Amino acid sequence: MRIAMVSEHASPLAVLGGADAGGQNVHVAALSLALAERGHQVEVYTRRDDPDSPERVPLGAGVEVIHVPAGPAEQLPKDRLLPYMKAFGQWMGQQWSPEPPAVVHAHFWMSGVACLEARRAVEFPFAQTFHALGVVKRRHQGAADPSPPERLNIESNLASVADAVIATATDEVRELLELGAPAESLHVVPCGVDLFGPSMSQDHWWSGRHGGRILSLGRLVERKGVDTVIQALSRVPGAELVIAGGPADGFDDDPEVRRLRAEADRLGVADRVHLVGAVSRKDVPALIRSADVVVCTPWYEPFGIVPLEAMSCGRPVIAAAVGGLLDTVVDDVTGVHVPPRDPDRLAVALQQLLDDPPRRRRLGVAGALRVKAKYTWARVAEDTEQVYGRIMARVATGRVR
Repeated sequence: MRIAMVSEHASPLAVLGGADAGGQNVHVAALSLALAERGHQVEVYTRRDDPDSPERVPLGAGVEVIHVPAGPAEQLPKDRLLPYMKAFGQWMGQQWSPEPPAVVHAHFWMSGVACLEARRAVEFPFAQTFHALGVVKRRHQGAADPSPPERLNIESNLASVADAVIATATDEVRELLELGAPAESLHVVPCGVDLFGPSMSQDHWWSGRHGGRILSLGRLVERKGVDTVIQALSRVPGAELVIAGGPADGFDDDPEVRRLRAEADRLGVADRVHLVGAVSRKDVPALIRSADVVVCTPWYEPFGIVPLEAMSCGRPVIAAAVGGLLDTVVDDVTGVHVPPRDPDRLAVALQQLLDDPPRRRRLGVAGALRVKAKYTWARVAEDTEQVYGRIMARVATGRVR
């Protein structure tokens, strides 16, 4: 079938690591390719942010990225894109009027806004994945949340009118029910991960470097809690911390980069903290395998792909006990849970793992097995396809939820 993925700010072609380029980009790209492998034709609609971008760019066999003209053709923070979603949706509606897709899957709340606008012109089955909820963001960031004030009401409306709402973690279901999503519309389909595979040389994996290497990988935004890792490092003598992520351009001038460097200076660990910038997807496996422990300690996390990538490489994960990380990381089986924003507890967990290579190896092996059993993109695509089939059948027969 012909499937439309709508990902208004998170292009699958983007370089990862910037403030608005992370897990959603990976999810949309990998899910689209996995669905194409199952025989479907997938079109990914994302906002044109470069005047030189062609309208259509192949992503892989059976998948095209379509750049939608909506707002200025330049990079803008996602929190400034809401005014352009009407034009985004109208453009899609015009394109789809002769022959709509079999199903449309919106990723993030603003993509949902565009899809509802497109639905004014043409009918189609509509699934919504939020990836992050404004109510959770507001709870943790308060006045620092830069989201448009309309976000909470819009998300509540989307949760109630979408033919299906696909949550990525069980923790999200409770939030969606409170937003007004009918229980029968809710489905849980996790994110997937590329099966990188563990290194062939166990001795090389676990040789360690001085006091051990710790890796933090992902977008550099305050809520990701990278400063907590730096604070914990000051209590773990001899270990080094590699921080991968950040904007591809203007890295040294980025406010979060400057803040993290200042924190490392303040704590006297600048010589053990290495901010290496954005990393290409092809280099991620080698980077993960260079580490003894991968740390992911956000304030909140709707899902979190980095822990799965680390587990796929056979590396133990220390993760904040929040959101989707409660599903993916099994405490003392594939990694260790710690409270968010607690450098003391994190330091203890780090030191214990760095001092215990056999335990690291045991957790890493269990993590790789768990990813292979539950989080392959092939399985995620199959489960997503089943949701599509249910809502297509319901729409075709005219039945409501």
